[in-house]
Amino acid sequence: MKLWALSDLHVGHRRNRELLADLSPRPGDWLIVGGDVGETGDHLQWAFDLLQPRFARLLWVPGNHELWTSEERGVRLGGADKLAALCELCRGRGVVSVDDPWPVWPGDGGPHTLALLALLYDYTFAPAGMDRAAAIAWAADDGVLAADEARLDPRPFADIVAWSAARVSAAAARLDLARAHPTVLVNHWPLRDDLIFIPRVPRYRPWCGTRATHDWHRRFGARVVVSGHLHTRRTDWIDGVRFEEVSLGYPREQRPGMIADAYLRQILPEPTACTTERR
Repeated sequence: MKLWALSDLHVGHRRNRELLADLSPRPGDWLIVGGDVGETGDHLQWAFDLLQPRFARLLWVPGNHELWTSEERGVRLGGADKLAALCELCRGRGVVSVDDPWPVWPGDGGPHTLALLALLYDYTFAPAGMDRAAAIAWAADDGVLAADEARLDPRPFADIVAWSAARVSAAAARLDLARAHPTVLVNHWPLRDDLIFIPRVPRYRPWCGTRATHDWHRRFGARVVVSGHLHTRRTDWIDGVRFEEVSLGYPREQRPGMIADAYLRQILPEPTACTTERR
């Protein structure tokens, strides 16, 4: 029994749908779906229709794309309301989501609490000392502006910084109560700024996480930290903890000829050949 992870499926792209359709069934294994499946509830439904028959259990965390404002069954949803609606969609499908009780991994590698997080970002991955306005201006100097600025509505919070702070505080409180087992921390956005490797758009950093989680791998007993968002698949080791970036990404970013199964990243048990890598 194995735990796998894959993020940034972006199923709005036909090529990604075709690639994912070739995933081999793993009926005894679990799969973490690490956010940016798409932009709508229909995108989630499509992905779950495909993946649920192939895995014993699915676990989902949201990315920024899922949280973009969209029409959902005739209702315009964004922000915390959309997150709540998508968590309810998952619940109806039997998919574990961020606001459900965290499951304990029962398989190979021993018990681990699978902590599903939705911590967002607060612009602190920009150069030190910059507030939101300065971070956005710094990125704009290099021609970078995240679509989130137009499409991610933080209401009822005043801004994304306040929403992120609330999510970080609530998650830390939950993690303080979840110390019976080692953890696997799962968050769409990287937990540390020194994991950012985006050579194509280096000034996209402000939208990539929060410095508030820099030490969470130590603070909350993590064995593995899983993230996506960057579309730069890699494995890093920090303080003896394995950090996995597990993005599929956009079709233009994928390696020619790489089959769907090769994009799955094994989380538990630890793979026998597991070294620092970029791919």
